Amino acid sequence: MDTAGYVSLTRQTGLWKEMQTIANNIANLSTTGYRREGVVFAEMLEALPAEGGGVAMTAARVRFSDPSQGGLTNTKSPFDLAIQGRGYFMVETPDGERLTRAGAFAQNAEGELVNPDGLRVLDVGGAPIFIPPDVAGFSVAQDGTVSADGRPLAQIGVFDVEDPNAMLRQSGTIFDPGEEPIPVDDPVILQGFIEGSNVNPVSEIARMIEVQRTYELGMKFLDNEHERIRTVTRTLGQRA
Repeated sequence: MDTAGYVSLTRQTGLWKEMQTIANNIANLSTTGYRREGVVFAEMLEALPAEGGGVAMTAARVRFSDPSQGGLTNTKSPFDLAIQGRGYFMVETPDGERLTRAGAFAQNAEGELVNPDGLRVLDVGGAPIFIPPDVAGFSVAQDGTVSADGRPLAQIGVFDVEDPNAMLRQSGTIFDPGEEPIPVDDPVILQGFIEGSNVNPVSEIARMIEVQRTYELGMKFLDNEHERIRTVTRTLGQRA
């Protein structure tokens, strides 16, 4: 395969990765706290000492998460919490502390506040939040203060990172902070609400169509390039 073919293949590979990302975004339209994912393309320049000049190849190696706010839904459930503005909840995983915007929480058998996967939600000091099983009233103030029957128990931690690009998506809504998280000053937590996905279905479908058409044009170019090489080879063979 000649240089033009290799350049086109790198472009096709990047477009395929972007298509997978778009498909994943569309699949998570209804996922609580999901952050839209995008792909960053990079250009790599290589010198061609034999032919002279250079060649540019593309790579889609970096993914980023859109930090914009998702829509809020009033569920009236006391354990459903949503962050308005910046920040993430912190949960305890087997791999360490992780961040999430998905606030559909519940109380486990031990009385601890957990997410749907059973991961414990942590307070501002990094400790699990225990709720007595016999309380009649459970409330969470906007600053994250958890109270049972009017008695403060803990304060839910809301954290952020200085460099959002350092965060790595570990699973659908769980992020590895990549650096030491810092507490958010004056967080706003809404009890009885959950934050939905921030994926815009119209823009994602429009982008999917654009990527698909661009991919098809790339395949057409590869087919034409293949036919050109076959024609040249056949012609040279006839003259030999």
